[in-house]
Amino acid sequence: MSHYFTNDEIKSEERKIKVNINGTYFDFITDNGVFSKNGLDFGTRSLLENIDIDSIAGDVLDFGCGWGPIGIYISKVKNIKVDMVDVNERAANLSKKNSLNNEVKTNVFLSDRYENVKKKYDYIITNPPIRVGKDILYEIIFESLKHLKENGKLYFVINKNQGAKSLMKEIASKAEVSLIKKNKGFYVISAENR
Repeated sequence: MSHYFTNDEIKSEERKIKVNINGTYFDFITDNGVFSKNGLDFGTRSLLENIDIDSIAGDVLDFGCGWGPIGIYISKVKNIKVDMVDVNERAANLSKKNSLNNEVKTNVFLSDRYENVKKKYDYIITNPPIRVGKDILYEIIFESLKHLKENGKLYFVINKNQGAKSLMKEIASKAEVSLIKKNKGFYVISAENR
């Protein structure tokens, strides 16, 4: 079975979608073989509608960017350059196209987890790939702290049924954790590096 975090050869069928995030409109191209190809998923929408957008500044990383809604939204609203990374080549290419289409400044690159991430960030924002399994998911979340500056902040979203409470409890030993919002089973969480 193919997943959106692999680079299997899945037939391309690009489609255009319009997305409204917090009153800002975007035109995106999506495709087969990427997460949530039919539109903005509920988890990502919950994340973007509940993070403290006003505080975001400096160096920002969209981890597991997919076709780009998180990084492109942040870049558009804050008028800053955002780094965006994914392991899926098709997803990274879509993020590049969507950045151009929405006239935002991004730096999109391929990386298997943090392999090609060479700097530290003020903010890392992610809807992490749950289907990779618990071990890799935890690695993604905990490794993010090593790529945050001092007092840098991780924002992420995870479903209650996919271990949100236990993950919050475990990461609290390494970071200052806050539950920002519960939204129909999705937990929007921040973890501040200390």
